[in-house]
Amino acid sequence: MKKKTPGFGEYALQLLSKNYTVKPCDLGSDACLSAKGFSFDTEAYDVDGLGHLCIMKMKGLFGLMNMETVILSVADKDVPLFNLDWIGVFGKEIQIVELYDNQISFQPDSLLQAFQKIKDRDAELQDYKNDEARWYDEILYPCSYGKTGGKVSARLHRAARDCTRVFLARAAKAPACDPEKKKEKIRSFAERLFEEGGPAVDMLTKLFGADTARRVILGHMYGVKNAE
Repeated sequence: MKKKTPGFGEYALQLLSKNYTVKPCDLGSDACLSAKGFSFDTEAYDVDGLGHLCIMKMKGLFGLMNMETVILSVADKDVPLFNLDWIGVFGKEIQIVELYDNQISFQPDSLLQAFQKIKDRDAELQDYKNDEARWYDEILYPCSYGKTGGKVSARLHRAARDCTRVFLARAAKAPACDPEKKKEKIRSFAERLFEEGGPAVDMLTKLFGADTARRVILGHMYGVKNAE
């Protein structure tokens, strides 16, 4: 059974639009990329007073594989980097909602505790774990959510929306920070991700070349300016 992306990006955009001025970014031809049976549709937004939102949807394997990624790179508040990935393939789902430590100094205890409660609520669902260690594991908060299975859409979707809602609510109350210092941390993360690779990075590079992959990952996904 083919699965469509669940629209987590639209949900995040709806929540953001209630409290912030959201400006769509012109991605040019990068908005719709396709090669070798895979297509990537990307939207990016600058969120005044908060940071950058990216929504990417991928289809492949004749529609049997679908993926949605939502990234919130917050530069104006000292909160973690938010990354949500959902993959549906051959009737099975994988969902990851991750928080990465890229703060300047703030310790987001209430946010981490709220994420842990959501994770604990789905403790009986099968955990999803990467097959190999990645460099970013060292800055990944343990409360991050990673589950997989079949016929668990309702549970996964509820968790993803709860994580998104909680993150935005806590971000609104978090202390402001020097946006330039925070942007440098975001750039550092994005550049290392591009250089050292990962599943999405490797696929984009293989399909569209290093120049396009770098522009998409740094500029569109993480909102790094002058990412050429």
